[in-house]
Amino acid sequence: MDDYNLNKFAAVMKIKTVLITGGMGFIGSNFILQARRQNWANIINLDKITDTCNLHTLDQLAHDSGYVLIKGNIGDRPLVNSLLDKYEPDAVINFAAESHVDRSILNPTNFIQTNIVGIFELLEACKEYWQKLSSEKRSRFRFLQVSTDEVYGSLRAGDLAFTETSSFKPNSPYAASKASANHLVRSYYHTYGFPTLTTNCTNNYGARQFPEKLIPLMIIKALQGKHLPIYGDGLHFRDWLYVEDHCTAIYLDWAGGEVGNTYNIGGNNQITNLEVVTKICEILDKLAPVNFQVNIPINSKYADLILFIKDRLGHDRRYAINCSKIKRDLGWEPKECFDSGLLKTVQWYLANSIWVEQVQTGAYQTWIQ
Repeated sequence: MDDYNLNKFAAVMKIKTVLITGGMGFIGSNFILQARRQNWANIINLDKITDTCNLHTLDQLAHDSGYVLIKGNIGDRPLVNSLLDKYEPDAVINFAAESHVDRSILNPTNFIQTNIVGIFELLEACKEYWQKLSSEKRSRFRFLQVSTDEVYGSLRAGDLAFTETSSFKPNSPYAASKASANHLVRSYYHTYGFPTLTTNCTNNYGARQFPEKLIPLMIIKALQGKHLPIYGDGLHFRDWLYVEDHCTAIYLDWAGGEVGNTYNIGGNNQITNLEVVTKICEILDKLAPVNFQVNIPINSKYADLILFIKDRLGHDRRYAINCSKIKRDLGWEPKECFDSGLLKTVQWYLANSIWVEQVQTGAYQTWIQ
């Protein structure tokens, strides 16, 4: 959808304030920056600020009167109640989640607590707030749950892509916790008439992504001259979406999506993990030629750092999203192809070495080990 139509949506909505939960994370922070840049809304950002975010990510909004950051947990209902009463948001968009599959395998407790119990507490607070609104404000209020394609499980070669009616078959504690949250959100719409929307998205990539995820991890390790570990044979297929395209899709869903609906969001870029890492290496070969001071024998190409390691437990083989519904209903489709988006991503990490250093704390290093 072009900028004219985006502005047209904004004029129709007249939404003044949005409570964003988990806005210091990768997708949430990009959404906030886009929302303020395009004047979608004033933003209240509630985030518990863990070791998987960078406090400096949104420094450019430090003097923005339309942005407020509050440290706190979505499971803290008194806090959420106070924010709803104080700021009277017209919408709540929930990005808050424990989101890394590997972490969920090693320690699922945090995922159950945040992604299930936390979303329940958030839903209860928002439902009670919504019920107290005037009829006009109640009709405009929306609660949008940002979720993942991993709730659908894994596809085999030749299987059709997931649609909004595909069965949930989560294969990791992370995916199961997100599927549970989606069920809770759906139940609040059908039981209470609470105006919910849900999105299930494919793998995101872009600027400001924490370097435990594949693309930033490979960029940073390559620049450090370290091995580039790839699970199994590297032939696990993922569909990749540039984060700014995802943010636009979320905005359009919030602005014009039918209440109670789910929209799948995909990038139409199905490639293997090995191809992703190889493309990163090719870009770095051009932009930052090899100059390692390390004891790794290589032949002047980053791809020589690739190392295949034991596969992850319960590793889904293939994801693919059919996003024809959101294109039909809201006119959305991704603008960025994978090659152009990946080039922008690598360029951002090369240009923002201070940000990269800030997120590589002791806690992060312990996790990577």
